[in-house]
Amino acid sequence: MVSKHIYIQLVLRIVLLTVTALGLGFLFFSERYIFSGIFFLLLILQTFSLIHFVNQTNRKIAYFFDAIKNEDFTLRFPEKLSVKSLKELNQSLNTLNSAIQNIHIKKQAQEQFYQEILKQADIGIMTINPKGHILFANPTIETLFNFHPLNHVKQLNQIDEKLYELFSRLKPFESNVYQLVNEREKRELALKATSISVDGQALLLVIVQDIQKELEEKETDSWVKLIRVLTHEIMNAITPITSISESILKYYKKEETLLDIGELSEEHLRSTVKGLEVIKDQGSDLMTFVQSYRKFLSVPEPERELIPAETLLDKVSLLLENKSEHENITIETNVLPDDLELYVDVKQMVQVLLNLGKNAQQSIADNPNGKIIFKAGVNSKDKKFVQVIDNGAGIPEELINEVFVPFFTTKNTGTGIGLSLSKQIMRLHRGTIQVNSKENTVFTLTFN
Repeated sequence: MVSKHIYIQLVLRIVLLTVTALGLGFLFFSERYIFSGIFFLLLILQTFSLIHFVNQTNRKIAYFFDAIKNEDFTLRFPEKLSVKSLKELNQSLNTLNSAIQNIHIKKQAQEQFYQEILKQADIGIMTINPKGHILFANPTIETLFNFHPLNHVKQLNQIDEKLYELFSRLKPFESNVYQLVNEREKRELALKATSISVDGQALLLVIVQDIQKELEEKETDSWVKLIRVLTHEIMNAITPITSISESILKYYKKEETLLDIGELSEEHLRSTVKGLEVIKDQGSDLMTFVQSYRKFLSVPEPERELIPAETLLDKVSLLLENKSEHENITIETNVLPDDLELYVDVKQMVQVLLNLGKNAQQSIADNPNGKIIFKAGVNSKDKKFVQVIDNGAGIPEELINEVFVPFFTTKNTGTGIGLSLSKQIMRLHRGTIQVNSKENTVFTLTFN
């Protein structure tokens, strides 16, 4: 409606200006100079009036937008005017100003609400610009670092030099775990970074969480699982020894009195020998189990070196083929890029991959088209990885979280130490090992 009235005003003024100009021309060429002079002055007045009208409208709109830009909502235009178009324009600008003011107030309230949520969050949150300035740091992260206020990444150098080095090279989509130790306590901090853009400026959003409690709970759960397995294995070994020992003892005692040698039968002597052989075998099994436990606890620090991934996988494939008893299994290797190199302890990594390969062979033993794939590459987070993939029966969903527990096994043979030992080796390499068993079973070794 406002634009319509302004449009009509402009049309009428231009039409009137045109009529005046035509009248001026007619009177001038008719040599009526007095009337033409009057029309000329009238033409000048109409021209200035049109310019004033347009400038007045534009100036109001310009003032309005400047006020909005500066978040000044006190600007009000007079609404009691004789010119209807200007009156309606002023009313519309005032209405729009009020609407934008309400939106601004709601936005501020919402921003304060989110700010309060961030302040009360149990996790530390901070944003860092490319120059290292910390634009936002909630109270939790200041508590975790025991430093206030946090304004620049360089301040972390006063807390811990290694923590500062970690932050100075932190990249988007990186995750790290850092142990922060001070005179009062020790904290295990999980750091995760992601990139965000605010007002066209690229920022790094860093999430910091104290996972000490979670690690302690996980450690306790691991100990409970380990003790459960140890108890199970030891009881399985000792129960037959106790039972056979009691049976043999009955051959040589009657109530509480030892029998004379002459009272012993040949059958009892033979049974005694067989029982002692069983006890010996059970003792040997128990000793093997204990040796496995010692082996698990005494994995040496890796002596790492650069080795082409293709060379490593070819070596593992060759060893696996030589030890394979199944002709129905094919082994493939896939390395991308071709010149990919891994910084690992070769002996330990061959041990890990060979163990995973043997497990895969046992899994696909009954598959006429069994296939094992060794794959190496670089993932989306720019981290190198090696995968062992097989098309076997897979791991039951209820057992997939148990396979890395020491001495846990679903096989009739074996100590159940292979996967837990592999996890220990990967931990010493500062890497991870994960398993996924849906369509295929995939073990993924990721190197940091």
